[in-house]
Amino acid sequence: MSLWNRYRSVGIVYRIGVAFVLGSLVGLVVGEPATALKPVGDLFVRLLKMLIVPIVVFTLLMGVRQLSPSSLGRVGAQVVGLYALTSAFAVAIGLGVSNLVSPGSRGLEELLAGAEAQSAEAPNAVEVVLNIVPTNPVGAMAEGSVLPTIFFVVVFGLGLTLAWEETDDEQVKRGIEAFFDLADAGAEAMYKVVWGAMEFGVLGVFALMANVFGTAGVDAILPFALLIGTMLLAAVVHIGVVYLGTFVVGVAGRSPVAFLSGARDAMVTALSIRSSSGTLPVTMSDADDNLGIEERIYGFTLPLGATINMDGTAMYQGVAAIFAANIVGVNLSLADQFAVVAVAVLASIGTAGVPGSGLIMLTLVLTQLGLPLEIVGLVAGVDPILDRIRTMVNVTGDLAVTTVVATWNDAVDFTADAWNDGVGAALSD
Repeated sequence: MSLWNRYRSVGIVYRIGVAFVLGSLVGLVVGEPATALKPVGDLFVRLLKMLIVPIVVFTLLMGVRQLSPSSLGRVGAQVVGLYALTSAFAVAIGLGVSNLVSPGSRGLEELLAGAEAQSAEAPNAVEVVLNIVPTNPVGAMAEGSVLPTIFFVVVFGLGLTLAWEETDDEQVKRGIEAFFDLADAGAEAMYKVVWGAMEFGVLGVFALMANVFGTAGVDAILPFALLIGTMLLAAVVHIGVVYLGTFVVGVAGRSPVAFLSGARDAMVTALSIRSSSGTLPVTMSDADDNLGIEERIYGFTLPLGATINMDGTAMYQGVAAIFAANIVGVNLSLADQFAVVAVAVLASIGTAGVPGSGLIMLTLVLTQLGLPLEIVGLVAGVDPILDRIRTMVNVTGDLAVTTVVATWNDAVDFTADAWNDGVGAALSD
């Protein structure tokens, strides 16, 4: 095996993690001269900026295609509604916990000198809502306006899907299918571009961290520890309050502890492999064997959840947005934070299948807020840790929503193992 192949055989997140550590050490040891590497990091940031609009357009169109109106019956509406609601709560909790902890407010005062926020005055809540609808969709894409682009692509995708279902003109149908096929091909091409950008990101993160610690010194260590702690605290709150609260309301008389016991295999697997899709076989096994959910429900809800339910990733956007604002010294208004919720929930539909989706979504959020994209490179080094937390939250949410929807549709066998292990049986008697 060649040296390059050996290098490639190591997961990209681990290589970025090593680059994070080595770049930090170089910055601490060398000091100010290490800031000469900053242009390499800037190039990585520019590559990320280049990807924003194409990623939104192609991947979101494919997400809308999977959510065709014909598939949204009663179960579909319940599932999508709960996934969207829990995602909104996830971002709000991430923002709330981060506002309390302020993870980026200590030790990085000189971190992004010259990379100030790009918008001096935040719009009010009414302006944020109105600005979601673009007057010129092409112009919104050209300007990199994220929310208007997402809104137009979702509406356009649904329009294509409805036109395909309602027309009898075969030529129109073929044209729509060709359009979606083009979007599919474009998405696949963008995955390759993302892969290339992330490969270069190993050098980019090394350079960014060398610049960080060359400028800020040892004072830069604490904020990254606080960032991880903030994300973990937000995840615990979200699982304990939102998921288990939804479970208690939707599955009356059953123990939430029994649910967690039934979902433990999937949760542990998600923490281990950091992939919702990769965990899917284990998640389905837990739903069937442990929780007694019928296949007609989990066979639809769990694959859909692995695609569009990104609660952990959405939560991360809230945490990282406050982290970025703290570093730059900007106080995000309620309107700004509402925009974070909207971007994170909407973008989660389209970017779920993208490698490094959390970092890609973060570029959308930071762009919407006018905050510097250099933050993406800074958090990339600790992303392997954050990603495990995000994935575990995502998978737990998939099973929680699936269990509630299955209960609403009389598709749960409460004689299954998890409900009769002594914990679930106590509450049901």
